[in-house]
Amino acid sequence: MEINEHLTAQILSSLKLNALNEMQIAATNACSQHNDVVILSPTGSGKTIAFLLSIIAKLDKQNKNVQALVIVPSRELALQIDEVFKKMATGYKITCCYGGHKREIEENNLIQPPALIVGTAGRLADHLRRNNFSTNHITTLVLDEFDKSLELGFQEEMAAIIKTLPAVKNKILTSATRAEYLPDFMGIATPYYVDFLGNVIEKKHIADEVIIQTLASDDKDKSAILTSFLSFIDNKSAIVFCNHRDAVERTNAILKENGLVSVFYHGGMEQQEREAAMCKFKNGTSNILITTDLASRGLDIPDIKYIIHYHLPATEDVNTHRNGRTGRMFSGGKIVYILSADEILPAYITEQTFPLALPEQIALPDKPTWSTLFIAAGKKDKVNKIDIVGFLHNNATLKKEDIGLIEVKDFYAFAAIRKLKIGNVVELVKDKKLKNKKVKIDIAK
Repeated sequence: MEINEHLTAQILSSLKLNALNEMQIAATNACSQHNDVVILSPTGSGKTIAFLLSIIAKLDKQNKNVQALVIVPSRELALQIDEVFKKMATGYKITCCYGGHKREIEENNLIQPPALIVGTAGRLADHLRRNNFSTNHITTLVLDEFDKSLELGFQEEMAAIIKTLPAVKNKILTSATRAEYLPDFMGIATPYYVDFLGNVIEKKHIADEVIIQTLASDDKDKSAILTSFLSFIDNKSAIVFCNHRDAVERTNAILKENGLVSVFYHGGMEQQEREAAMCKFKNGTSNILITTDLASRGLDIPDIKYIIHYHLPATEDVNTHRNGRTGRMFSGGKIVYILSADEILPAYITEQTFPLALPEQIALPDKPTWSTLFIAAGKKDKVNKIDIVGFLHNNATLKKEDIGLIEVKDFYAFAAIRKLKIGNVVELVKDKKLKNKKVKIDIAK
């Protein structure tokens, strides 16, 4: 079944897009004509919109049961898909299921079945064991980033979930890399491939728009050259990839000691800490994110100018997903590999690279002009962005230009505030009520 043109136009308008791209058109057409489809396309090319449109085309408004299931390898990817689907404003309900917050929240959301569930394999398997939702009417299954979801460590849970889906007619798998095989438990013999990984036009765009550079470090400890380089690029947005959590925190601490403003992000952090760090990076409180490969998938942050490999990627797939954070939709960017004296680029990096030479004297960049406010109320408290803007305008005398990006989560929210004003804001609102309720408001940790 094809999604009608009027609904497509309405959805694109909600997403502030003019039209589908070539891959999205090919993918939605394939999903309307074939039962099992594999979509291969570079990170940032719009696969999420493609498979969500394909799901929507198959939903039945009269059916009040769960009709589609999307399985993802990380909570960040689940949350991103949830956000995109809600922006589509289709009238269908979605529930997002992932570890790191209370299962009871999701159980309450599942009492009235959503049309679509998106979640990580572990949390979905937990819900199924508890019979928290019925699978009898699920006709569409999507495995997003399936190369990661079908890795050896996840296969047992994935197989268990798929066994509980008796009514599935359509399977859609997406990835930015080619998996070597599809396990038998997927039940896919001859899938239809929508393969844009070898697309000549896209390769030309990537070659034109993304520059790959190398930066030599005289010292095995690369922190000094990293500090110099981040100062040199002068507040351009940058993601710095490390291979281990302890290296992430150590590198972040060194940068702060050297006068740079950075945030860190890895899988060992609590969900609220991770969301706070990501919000600070998005809203300009910090232009530097130090992270593990957790941030190489599922994060849709536009206009990231630099990807910095502080540690070399462990595999070609890791390299592909890290680099996919920049040049999204061909907006341009630079990729930098920092090499110590005993390191060389892996053989799979075949693109032309350009060596970087830094000036001897580099001044520290100006500090960011934004800070982040934490508000202990969110969607479940019926608080939205408009409420927060009005609250800050009325109680902290802030002008429109003093308030930046606002993100409202289920139980809390973050708001970017001009750094020069945030201390005064906290003082002015400490005894005020938001939606007739007193809530904790402070500078985000």
